[in-house]
Formats: sequence, structure tokens, C-alpha cells
Amino acid sequence: MGNPGPAEWFSGEVHVQTLITPEQMEGLYTVGQVTFSPDGRTFWHTHPIGQVLLVTEGKGWYQERGKPAQVLTKGTTIAIPKGVEHWHGASADSKMVHIAISNITGGSSVTWTTPVTDEEYAEVNRKN
Repeated sequence: MGNPGPAEWFSGEVHVQTLITPEQMEGLYTVGQVTFSPDGRTFWHTHPIGQVLLVTEGKGWYQERGKPAQVLTKGTTIAIPKGVEHWHGASADSKMVHIAISNITGGSSVTWTTPVTDEEYAEVNRKN
């Protein structure tokens, strides 16, 4: 499952396993598997060049700031445009696993902002 996700970037139990390092891809992108336990989720964040999520197991959510959440299930693919603030994670009653392909520019693949509050998360689970 990889290493526990840092508390500065994730809420709940999350594990991150690097599959392809930036060094293996000439610093252009990284690939990782992220396992979210129920209620586990990222903080709000953006990507300077974008990201692709490939859901391999479970049920979860993807939400862009100011928009309704989208359900994620096995086989869902999400292409996240550059600079779009968003979060993703498991539903309240299911774990969720995805592969994340993150492009890199200037040595960075992500800018973390604020936590998804318990109220924001509860609202997504209530509506869906």
C-alpha cells in the first residue's frame, strides 16, 4: 500500500505508493497508487500542468471548487486540467484506490491549499 500520506496533504487514512519516479521519466511526470480508506481524502490542491486519475477499486469522489462532486468507481478516468483547484478521496462507506499520473514543471507536480472540511465532505456524501 505504500507509505502513509502526510497529514499536511491528506485527511483520514491514506497510503501513497510511488510506481514511477520523476527521475525515471526525465522529470516530466510521476505515477503513484493512492489508497484511501473510508473518509480518507486529499486537501484542496492544483496541478501546474494537470493530472490524470485512473480508479482501480472502490468508490469515491472528485470535486472541483464551486462545482458538484463526481462519483468515482472502478474504471473511472478523470483528466484534471492545469490550475483547477480540486480534491479527491474515498466515500464514507468504501475505500477507493486510484493511479495518479501527475505532470511536473519547475520541479513541482502539485500545490496544496486547504483541507476539505468535515462539513464539505459530509455534504458530498449526503447528496450522493
